Order: sequence, then structure tokens, then C-alpha cells
Amino acid sequence: MSPSASKKAASKKTPAKRAPAKKAATKRAATKKAAPARGARPSARPAAKRPAPSPKRSAKSPARPAKRPAPARPTPSAAQRAAAAKRAAAAKAQAAAQRARAQAAARAAREREAKEREVQRKAREKAAAEAKKQREVDAKRRAIEAEKQRKLREIERRHHEEIRRQQRREAEELKRREALERKMHSKPYGEDLALLAELRERLVEVRDATSEQIAISENEANEMLVDRERLEYDDEDGSSVASDIQRDQLKDFTAALRLKIDEIDVALSRIDDGSYGRCDECYEAITVARLRAQLPVFTCVSCRAAV
Repeated sequence: MSPSASKKAASKKTPAKRAPAKKAATKRAATKKAAPARGARPSARPAAKRPAPSPKRSAKSPARPAKRPAPARPTPSAAQRAAAAKRAAAAKAQAAAQRARAQAAARAAREREAKEREVQRKAREKAAAEAKKQREVDAKRRAIEAEKQRKLREIERRHHEEIRRQQRREAEELKRREALERKMHSKPYGEDLALLAELRERLVEVRDATSEQIAISENEANEMLVDRERLEYDDEDGSSVASDIQRDQLKDFTAALRLKIDEIDVALSRIDDGSYGRCDECYEAITVARLRAQLPVFTCVSCRAAV
């Protein structure tokens, strides 16, 4: 409470406690008589009444002197009451201010602690988030590294498999070439001399017959040429054109016979070295029945059908 408010309260309370004029004058006179010296503190409590001496006390014991009565407590004046109220209000205001300062200090301390706790919480959350992010980055890096290593291992495995496959292919190709080389130089009927002699005899006969056919065809072609010159100026029925066609056919037939003689010569040379009867395509042995049925022959039935 402020001092002005205390003064107003004291001024309001004072008229209510005033006594009548006579009583007030009597009280002031009594106060002056019984008032102690200035600066002396009035007694807070009135003197206690001592009990009357017991009648049974012995006559020899001396009588105690009676104490002086304590002065009456003075009644404070209005100014003193106002001053006391002012001091009480000031003390109350000071206590209230102290309490307010203490509360403000406590509130500020709580706010500081709350802020510190909030800062620490945010710092912990930030540290936890950074740690989590770092863990994720580390896990992702480890996953990428593991995937890279897996791919490298897969590439190495495939490379080794490709090398092995290449080696197998090369080995198979080498075997095939070796087998083909053996087949190319094989002599399927080299030990069957009787068959080779039989085939030689028949080939010679076929060659002689083919040579005779070639001679006959050439003679016919020459005769047709002479006839063509004789009929050159008398060609009303177109016989010269037919003669030319027949002569060309004879020439083609003669060329085929000459090719057959060349093939027979090759077959005879193969009979000499023992390789006749080997297919020129697959290098397998031609069957005896085919060798006897067709002269000369250089391919088996399967390869001939595939052509």
C-alpha cells in the first residue's frame, strides 16, 4: 500500500475513535502525567499483579516492600497511528516488491532453464538428425560399394566363363579341324584293292566310251556346219535355223562329255592314291553301291541332296 493511501485511511479512521471533549482533556492530562520521558520505549505489557502475602507466613520473615504500579500504556496519537500505518504500508509495499522481484527472478530463472532445456533439446535433436543422416549416408555408401563389388565380381565371373567357353570352342574347333584333316586325307577303301581295281576297270571303260561319243558328236557337228554352208542360199523353209540349234546342242553335249572325262581322270588319280570313295563335302565314305551305280562320283547321297 502506498503512503498516500495509508494517510487517507488514517484520516478516515481517526474521527471515529475520538472521545468527547472532557474525556479527551482528562486523557491528555493523564497521558502527560504518566508519559515517560521522550525517547523512552513504552512497556509492551502491564506489570503483573503480585499475589497478597499469605497470612500463614511466619512473623519472623520480614515483609516485602510493595512494588510501584507500572505506568499505564500511553494511547498513540493520530499522527503516530498514521506514521505507523505509513511504515506498515511501506513495509508491506517493500515486502510485496521483494516478493514480486523474487517471483520475477524465479520466473526469469525458470524461463532461462526452459530456454536452456529447449536449446539442449534442439541441440540433441539436431545431433540425432545429423547422426541419422550420417548413418543413412554411410549405409548408402556401403550399399553402393557392395553393389559395385558385386558387379565387379559378376563381371569377373562372366569374363572367366567367357574365357572357358572360348577355350572349349577353340578345343572343339581344333578337334573338328583335326577330324576334318583326317577325313580330308582319309582312304576309306584304301585296303580294298579288289574294289579299287574293279572301279578302275569300269572307269576306263566309261572313259573310252565317252571319248568315242565325243568323236561322234564332233563329226556330226562338222557335217552340220558343211550342210549349213550349202543351205545358206536356199533357206526358204528355215532349215538353216534348225541346223544351227542342233549344232549348238551337239557342242554342249560334247562339252559335258569332256567334263566327264576330266572327272574320270580325277577319279583314276584318286584310285591310284587310294582316296577314291571319299565325299568331297563331308569327307565321309561313299557307299559301295553308289560308287558302282554312278561313275565317277565324288559326293555322298546326303551331301548331293543338300546341294
